[in-house]
Amino acid sequence: MTDTATLERPAVAAAASLELTHALTQTLYREARMLDDENYKAWTEMLAEDLHYHMPGIETRYRRDKTDQVTDLTRMAYYNDSKPEILKRLSRLDTGTAWSEDPATRYTHIVTNIEVEHTEKTDEFRVFSNFYAYRNRNERDEDSLIGNRIDIWRQTGEGFQLVKRRAILKHNVMLSKNLNIYI
Repeated sequence: MTDTATLERPAVAAAASLELTHALTQTLYREARMLDDENYKAWTEMLAEDLHYHMPGIETRYRRDKTDQVTDLTRMAYYNDSKPEILKRLSRLDTGTAWSEDPATRYTHIVTNIEVEHTEKTDEFRVFSNFYAYRNRNERDEDSLIGNRIDIWRQTGEGFQLVKRRAILKHNVMLSKNLNIYI
């Protein structure tokens, strides 16, 4: 596994140029479209081989409680996956036994408030964004997921690849019957 830039923001971080910010913004929009269209083959090609995809579970805590709910990888998480684990999750859609996806879920991903910063690695960039992900299945099953993301994207000869993602939901109780969505 390659040592990659950290998700943690340094005291001073250099903002990316408008051109780089635009390129990464378009990459995030393309990623959202691929997820909406369930084009998982194209989406997984955007994932680096050393990917870490993390969505921690968040508990309601008092401000005085300094428990690290976000970066502590030993705590409960909805996702704490590598690329092979994501590929395994997606492969079940081809089995015909993924009952929670038959009939198919309809998705809309909205990504906004995108900020891009340089990291200590010249080919990796820290990208902050907010998301809204809407799911609808059958006649009445609806879910809305809202939160923030911190990503590391690596520039390669073929474009950008997602190296790390931390998606932080603003929900502390997941009311969905299942969680068959990538954010």
